[in-house]
Amino acid sequence: MNESYYSLGLMSGTSGDGIDASIIKSDGQSQYKPVVDKYFEYDSETTKKINQIKNKIDYHSFKSERSRIKKELDEEINSLEKKITLLHADAANDVLKDFKENLDFIGFHGHTIQHLPHKSYTRQLGDGKLLSKLTKKTVIYNFRQNDMKNGGNGAPLAPIFHQQMIYQIGFDLPITIFNLGGIANVTHLWRDLFYKEKLVCNANDIGPGNCLIDSWIKKNSNHKFDIEGNIAKSGKVDKILLDKEFDTFIQKKNIGRRSLADLPSLDINDFDISFVSGLSLEDGAATLTEYTTKILALYFNTDKFINNENGSDFKKILACGGGRKNNFLIQSLQKKIKQKILNIDEFGINGDFVESQAFAYLAIRSYLKLPISFPETTGCKIPSSGGVIAKNF
Repeated sequence: MNESYYSLGLMSGTSGDGIDASIIKSDGQSQYKPVVDKYFEYDSETTKKINQIKNKIDYHSFKSERSRIKKELDEEINSLEKKITLLHADAANDVLKDFKENLDFIGFHGHTIQHLPHKSYTRQLGDGKLLSKLTKKTVIYNFRQNDMKNGGNGAPLAPIFHQQMIYQIGFDLPITIFNLGGIANVTHLWRDLFYKEKLVCNANDIGPGNCLIDSWIKKNSNHKFDIEGNIAKSGKVDKILLDKEFDTFIQKKNIGRRSLADLPSLDINDFDISFVSGLSLEDGAATLTEYTTKILALYFNTDKFINNENGSDFKKILACGGGRKNNFLIQSLQKKIKQKILNIDEFGINGDFVESQAFAYLAIRSYLKLPISFPETTGCKIPSSGGVIAKNF
């Protein structure tokens, strides 16, 4: 039997609302057990600053005067990185104060402010060495960089954990894990056509998840997101604006010549909400929800998804991430596809903490120098380990 470790995963998602913290016990290979899950909300000023920095980076990435303002922007980024690290340290220490076992690792994802796979560049804010000093624990961070050095997109990284999770609960295959975070991604699991004992896995980003709807709600109301989709449900879709923007997306991404599955990993800055400017809160939310589900349905209705090369017909979709709670979005997507969308919570898994548990798991694999990304998941040339180990105490 392989040695097991206690690992704490810390995940700050694209919404910038807070930190998901999860302790698991695992050997990083054949078993894992959830131990503690807890959420820590950011103060409003931190969330605001995260969004401001993202917008500045996106804007100045294409401006000739970028070099002139680089120093000022770098100072803002460094200040935010320190604050985010301190908040993660507070969260970690809060979780650990009642934890009686010895924690072996902290898997520290940090907060993504820019992800450009076509340029082999990604930036997550978070100082692993400082976090190690403040928690007096071994911290593993910077998970995505090595994958990109090996030709990968740097995302998604959770599929190897999804595989273990599905194997452990004994779910019938084939199955698709559908993560509805800021960006939506999928992990497909099935048994090899000729070697039934072999579990096959591939994954990719497929479109916007919550990012457009959340951005609209935050910009135009005092809410952080559309609870259960009730705001969108009360609005009316502007079909003219919707069709125009959807056609633009199809042309921009060359959909038709290639599948969404062939696109590189996505960033929230690949999408924007400007096309619904001028609409009411409700109509904007309704239009963005319809736009989101139309893009997602493009993927789920492709022949490549319905009948893959190994002959597996993916009839079940297991939804996790915050977007699974948006009933109106789920219902809208369900009307557009044949596959049945199921809520992962129905099978004893807390869908709010799949990502934080995943990075706890990836920390263990990184320590053991086991691969965390694969050609079938991120497009890297070879199975790649990742993560930088910091022990600063």
